Amino acid sequence: MRLLACCGLLSVAILSGCTSRQATTVTQTAAPPSAIPNTNHGVAKNTAQQPLPADATQLFDGKTLSGWRISDFAGKGPVRVEEGKLILEMGTMTGITYTNDVPTMNYEIGVEAMRVDGSDFFCGLTFPVGKDPCSLIVGGWGGGVVGLSSLDGQDAANNETTQYINFEKGRWYRIRLRVMPTKIQAWIDDDKVIDVETTDRRISIRLEVEESRPLGFASWSTTAALRNIYLRKL
Repeated sequence: MRLLACCGLLSVAILSGCTSRQATTVTQTAAPPSAIPNTNHGVAKNTAQQPLPADATQLFDGKTLSGWRISDFAGKGPVRVEEGKLILEMGTMTGITYTNDVPTMNYEIGVEAMRVDGSDFFCGLTFPVGKDPCSLIVGGWGGGVVGLSSLDGQDAANNETTQYINFEKGRWYRIRLRVMPTKIQAWIDDDKVIDVETTDRRISIRLEVEESRPLGFASWSTTAALRNIYLRKL
């Protein structure tokens, strides 16, 4: 019995020693957190700039604010041009307004826009619909609302154009909008997000974006980047 007990104790000691060495081996071979590759380098997704349509007029030369003025919004952030991008720095509302003539019907306007920082709309595009102004909001009301402001007095969060989309920071989105006598249409990348009849509708804007008329871009509590702004007649 004494021999069996000694053998048993010896076996437990051997097994315990193996377990201890195995645990030590795992600890030594596991990579420390600093050695794990970081695949998020803050590089913008969809970085390739899209070519403009052949019959389009470029509205932003990528170098200056020629043809634009900084919108006089209360609490606006700085506006600058950097590496081919137009940057609207975070403020209450920051924007630019086009200073040249624009068509009021049968036209298409396009832009590539990115939310750099913040959590609200990074593209508030105000545009003419005949004699009336309207705005396309992309990423508003906390980050995800897309829609027109306003139809029959109802803004982008409260009419039939309202959609909710999850927008990523640091990603370029291609935005395209068409204004026709009876319809407004809009696309984000290749997805048609708005296709609304405007006959006998009351079209207007919210008072906050009056400074964007007749054509302008704005961001709300968000740093936005814009590029590839164009206009073409239909």
